[in-house]
Amino acid sequence: MRKVLKPLAATATAIALMWAAPHAAAFCGFYVAKANADLFNEASKVVMARDGNRTVITMVNDYQGDPTEFAMVIPTPVVLQESQINIGKKSTVDHLDAYTAPRLVEYHDPDPCREVEFLKRSRVQTAMAPAAPMAMADSAEGLGVTIEAEYTIGEYDIVILSATESDGLQTWLDREGYQVPPKARSVLASYIAQDMKFFVAKVNLEQQARLGGEFLRPIQLAFEHDRFMLPIRLGTVNAKDKQDLILYTLTRKGRVESTNYRTAKIPTDMDLPLFLKSDEEFGRFYKAMYAKTAEREGPSTILEYAWDMSWCDPCAADPLSQAQLRELGAFWIGRNGGASTGSASQIIAPQPRPGGQARDAFVTRLHVRYDAASFPEDLKFQETGDRQNFQGRYVMRNPFKGDLNCPAGADYARDLQNRFEREATQLASLTGWDVSEIRQKMRDAGQTPPTVPKIDKQPWWEELWNK
Repeated sequence: MRKVLKPLAATATAIALMWAAPHAAAFCGFYVAKANADLFNEASKVVMARDGNRTVITMVNDYQGDPTEFAMVIPTPVVLQESQINIGKKSTVDHLDAYTAPRLVEYHDPDPCREVEFLKRSRVQTAMAPAAPMAMADSAEGLGVTIEAEYTIGEYDIVILSATESDGLQTWLDREGYQVPPKARSVLASYIAQDMKFFVAKVNLEQQARLGGEFLRPIQLAFEHDRFMLPIRLGTVNAKDKQDLILYTLTRKGRVESTNYRTAKIPTDMDLPLFLKSDEEFGRFYKAMYAKTAEREGPSTILEYAWDMSWCDPCAADPLSQAQLRELGAFWIGRNGGASTGSASQIIAPQPRPGGQARDAFVTRLHVRYDAASFPEDLKFQETGDRQNFQGRYVMRNPFKGDLNCPAGADYARDLQNRFEREATQLASLTGWDVSEIRQKMRDAGQTPPTVPKIDKQPWWEELWNK
């Protein structure tokens, strides 16, 4: 259905600018909490599926407010046909977010006395390896703006534009209710110089009412182009502060990295105090740690997760199915898990295959905190052949609470004093929190080392022979 876009009844105030504790296996311990994208206020979530020169982008709209005031302007490298635009499922993106989220896991220390007795009996340790698992056209023409196409798809009215100069494009957007900030003119000009097109969307109120949707669903774009990049600069022109972007990429070969900004890794595999067990406390920790990491690393993309999508360890959520991966644009996953063919205008429509885990897909989760000053360029990427798994993983180790009346138990009690202090100082280093306040919170949560029992020490030769 084609429909001429009508100007907004009210001034547009928002411009979204993207393209821009259950039991687990023994070695996994207990999964406790995860740091998903919702921890970061108004964080944009974008999924990019990329193979060769084919790209599918899924953009989650986090806009809240009067739908008449919603507007989206996205630079694209090509004029998109109607069949290259799709409305996705937010629940699938949420599943991917949960699967890739940094996670907190919980372990329980074994009885040190029993462990020593077991070693005396067996004298053998068995190492267990983890299992792998329009009427506007006349006025637009006079401004140097060409309306290349118009569509109504789902709850969105969409116009594809090209332009010859930024003043005319800005005037056209202003007339249609988009109210682009004046300082966006230079950014628009740079995209026009690159022969970029502009994907412009508003909410179609009649369609939204008919569909009965409470929230705006994700918009998906599929196209072919050699550039592997995400324009973010337009999103900075009217931002009051730094913004968060969570980017999930799906590829075939391996990890995705930025080519024009450094890619750093989030600190991982840290032992944390027990008071961080709740979702609220762990979320507070992760936000503070990410802020300190981003400040230390400077303009960079922070790697939070990189993993083969057929398994996980520990699992914050189940791996996505083949059907879900295709919903997010992994067009190469066919009915039998193999490569799929078709042009860019055909690769949006998913071909679900019930059951089974996704194959031939590698996910990279990058977190970017950016503003105009620190990120003067759009994000550019490359797919690497690196398939080494990485995750933001944080560990709580519950001390053994039973009888420590043995030499190994006494040693364990002394070691706990040092371990708890390491946890406190490490947490202070990661977050910038006051270490004395951390120690107090640990004591308040009952995390204090046990009294060291007085044990008659074995002669050293009996310890040597394990008698």
